[in-house]
Amino acid sequence: MSEPPRSTKITPPRAPVADAFRRLEEAFAPAADTEPETAHEIVVEEAVVEAEPLPPPTPEVVRAAEALLFASGQALTAADIAEKLGEGVNVPAVLERLEREYHGRGVQLVQSDGAWRFQTAPDLAGLFAEKRETPKKLPRAALETLAVIAYHQPVTRAEIEDIRGVSLAKGSLDLLLEIGWVRPRGRRRSPGKPLTFGTTDAFLTHFNLPSLDSLPGKEDLKAMSLLDAQAAREIDIPRPGEGLSPDEEPLEGDPGFFVDHIDPEDGAG
Repeated sequence: MSEPPRSTKITPPRAPVADAFRRLEEAFAPAADTEPETAHEIVVEEAVVEAEPLPPPTPEVVRAAEALLFASGQALTAADIAEKLGEGVNVPAVLERLEREYHGRGVQLVQSDGAWRFQTAPDLAGLFAEKRETPKKLPRAALETLAVIAYHQPVTRAEIEDIRGVSLAKGSLDLLLEIGWVRPRGRRRSPGKPLTFGTTDAFLTHFNLPSLDSLPGKEDLKAMSLLDAQAAREIDIPRPGEGLSPDEEPLEGDPGFFVDHIDPEDGAG
């Protein structure tokens, strides 16, 4: 015998509870077409303040900057100049004006390593090239020869060698002639007519002598400890003459030109 079909019990949904949950979800859910709120975001825009342009430099300001650059012993930066000129000065405009005014002149305003200075124009640098003449010390033989000529003029080469006691090297006399302290002044009236030599005005000027009469005498040399008493008794210091001596005749032609036919000997002084 078959059992009768069981009846299925259907529990209806709890409509009121479901509706309540749905309403809560809709209340707290964000809207699709709206952006989420950011928590109290505040945007502050900085105000841009444009500084007013500085006025063009006055002639007085330009003169002051010019004086600063000239008097300074070193290059000046724009900040250094601004510190001296004070506030409100358009230092770049001042420097630009000075640079323009000095362009092409003997002195120019130049910038180097961020600093400004006046300097000589490059094409004039040659004017300031220092030329120094190194003084040459006369050899002992030349000094002795000069002393003999100064005190014994007019004197020939043979007479110089006889007084010094050694042969005269051609170089010693040539050096004195080149310096301009000695000159050929005439010829001796003797066989061969040898040249006679004397000093020049350049010799007097160099040694600060007004004339040959001002050459130190025996007493002067003793006072300067250049001549001891014994030597002073044995030698006689002559007084030179500026004019031609009786046994001397003037040179013919150019007195600055002469030919020395005597060759110097080896080891001659």
